[in-house]
Amino acid sequence: MRVVIARCAARYTGRLSAHLPLATRAIMVKADGSVLLHSDGGSYKPLNWMSPPCTLRSSSVTEEAAERGVAEVWVVQHDKTDDRLEIELHEVLADTEHELGVDPGLIKDGVEAHLQELLAAQITLLGDGHTLIRREYMTAIGPVDILARDSAGASVAVEIKRRGEIDGVEQLTRYLELMNRDPLLAPVQGVFAAQEIKPQARVLAEDRGIRCVVLDYEAMKGDVDLSDRLF
Repeated sequence: MRVVIARCAARYTGRLSAHLPLATRAIMVKADGSVLLHSDGGSYKPLNWMSPPCTLRSSSVTEEAAERGVAEVWVVQHDKTDDRLEIELHEVLADTEHELGVDPGLIKDGVEAHLQELLAAQITLLGDGHTLIRREYMTAIGPVDILARDSAGASVAVEIKRRGEIDGVEQLTRYLELMNRDPLLAPVQGVFAAQEIKPQARVLAEDRGIRCVVLDYEAMKGDVDLSDRLF
């Protein structure tokens, strides 16, 4: 990756037209050919960019541009469209290149698969006497995250979400309607489990006889000592 800190202006033409006036910015040229212009704000999103496949070349500076203080012009042309990004470099403050290698990608923590695995291993969080039947219990319309039995031996279907919203309650409702037709499972109780349950989802779930359980992911991982908590 090449990173250039420069006082620059830029103009984008093609599917749309956009202009960046003269300012100090970071220009990133990635190994895949993409070129991005960043300011010192606006979070992760670049001010303007060109996605690959594209080609970057240095163009000659016109007399008029030189009079405006332009030292170099970069032209980034998309290989398959008429989109073009022209960057006028007035002053280069830093120019570095780094070989980053192959990135393994983002590994998310606390996703639904992790919650399912932890809850299956700590099934008594649903209540004393609960036992696990299996994870990913398949139905005709998709898998239920966890199928368990309560202390009385009744079937319990658990739908797990990181953030519990109305769509998740509707999904569990469909599973319950189908599973309660199976005489080997019925009656099946529903549990909607999530790290956070929206008020509207909780109201809908309770109205349909579905129990809501809030999951503390950090505590389930063993990173939090519950004995230190007041609530």
